[in-house]
Amino acid sequence: MKKKLTWKIWLLIIFLIFSLLAIFGMPPNFLEKGVMITSVDSNSSLFEQGMRQGQILTSIDGQMISSIEDYSLIIQSKFPSSENVKTIFETKQGEFIIFSSEVPDLTVEKIPDTKIKLGLDLEGGARALVKAENKSLDTSEINDLVDITSNRLNEFGLTDLKVLPVSDLSGNHFMLIEIAGATPRDLKSLISEQGKFEAKIGDEVAFEGGSKDIASVGRDAQNARIEGCNPDGEGSYFCRFSFTITLSGDAAKRHAEITENLSVNTTPQGNYLSKKLDLYLDDKLVDSLLIGESLKGRVTTQISISGSGSGASQDEAYESAVEEMKKLQTILITGSLPYKLEIVKLDTISPTLGKEFVKIILLAGIAALLAVALIVFIRYRKIKISLALLLTTFSEVIIILGIASLIDWNIDLPGIAGILATIGTGIDDLIVILDESVHSLQTNLKQRLKRAFAIIMGAYFTSLVSLLPLLWAGAGLLKGFAITTIIGISVGVLITRPAFSDLIKRFQE
Repeated sequence: MKKKLTWKIWLLIIFLIFSLLAIFGMPPNFLEKGVMITSVDSNSSLFEQGMRQGQILTSIDGQMISSIEDYSLIIQSKFPSSENVKTIFETKQGEFIIFSSEVPDLTVEKIPDTKIKLGLDLEGGARALVKAENKSLDTSEINDLVDITSNRLNEFGLTDLKVLPVSDLSGNHFMLIEIAGATPRDLKSLISEQGKFEAKIGDEVAFEGGSKDIASVGRDAQNARIEGCNPDGEGSYFCRFSFTITLSGDAAKRHAEITENLSVNTTPQGNYLSKKLDLYLDDKLVDSLLIGESLKGRVTTQISISGSGSGASQDEAYESAVEEMKKLQTILITGSLPYKLEIVKLDTISPTLGKEFVKIILLAGIAALLAVALIVFIRYRKIKISLALLLTTFSEVIIILGIASLIDWNIDLPGIAGILATIGTGIDDLIVILDESVHSLQTNLKQRLKRAFAIIMGAYFTSLVSLLPLLWAGAGLLKGFAITTIIGISVGVLITRPAFSDLIKRFQE
């Protein structure tokens, strides 16, 4: 009579099914049609209607989209236009309608085949480990710094952004910033400056950047513009920008009190107050604005901020002006960072290199597993045992990836090293089970398997204790290895190895 599967084997099968669902989704990701939205301008009509990063765009004006090429062709056929046109974007969350003549500020990418999230090491981008300059931060201070930095970087419209507080074994606190697709130069320029903005009239501060003094910052076409580009007489070009800001009531009152006692100068261009509004960024003068006579002692909440960008060509100057304007707008919105930052470590990796590395690791892993299975077959002369060892090892990897997908844990290079370490320790444990069940004849099979699991549990707790310090070692940069390995060996001890022992017991009986 054929034996039924034991509950341990059924537990492994159930975990495998749920892991595959967590990895591929329901329905499977690779069967979905459309493109995934990766960013939406926070000031756009689409954002106001509820379109968000991560949604799946399926059609535009009834035309189905199955690839990025389809999306690009439809957008290029409609924009730019001489007049506002109605465009309907269809997603799984509903319809979004805009009336515009400009290309929507929207980026998309191919829908990933799986829900596995790859880390920066494999996707490409830049990573910085940052600390406060000349100051040791406590837990509360580093959390505040992380929140402010996240808000600032999000205002820049960056996607695939991760800002985390980390600490080392000595108790020092750091901030870890990872941005996919960015270069070290980009990341360094974003975080190396404190972003302290002050508008002064003489020696008195009229207002500062941040929500305390700034109620809102104009960023649409009506309230922010590039006013013109001209040669500077030395072979280069400069472009000026301006945008409006709305001051808080207290800041507007302060501005009125400072200007009330200023005298008026008459110039060919008009009447202006005797002192200018000087704009300082990180204590450096970036621009000086004339204050019109009409603003003398007047409580006004509307102020125009201007500046410029330069470049070797007119196009470069234009792009520089846009970048400078966006930077200044962001600092006015978010305010200055509470501390000047120091970059402790700065890394980058090419996405191409990451993908090639994954391919090599996969091929090497499969080759190693097949070699182990062959050696096991030569030793024990049983094809069933070799296949069981292979299937158990593959099951462990699938369950690890399923758990990582479920908890949104990024698989990076340390994570892959953790998976390989799990495979190595797993094969050791499986061979212990095989040796105890096949070659030891002193006791019955049940006692032999108990002895094998006593050895395995001892090794498990030893490994677990030795991995815990790695959660904080290197300021958290080895956390991926530690967490992946802990998940892997725990899955092995609790699920896959008990199921393997039951399979071996069935083969032996």
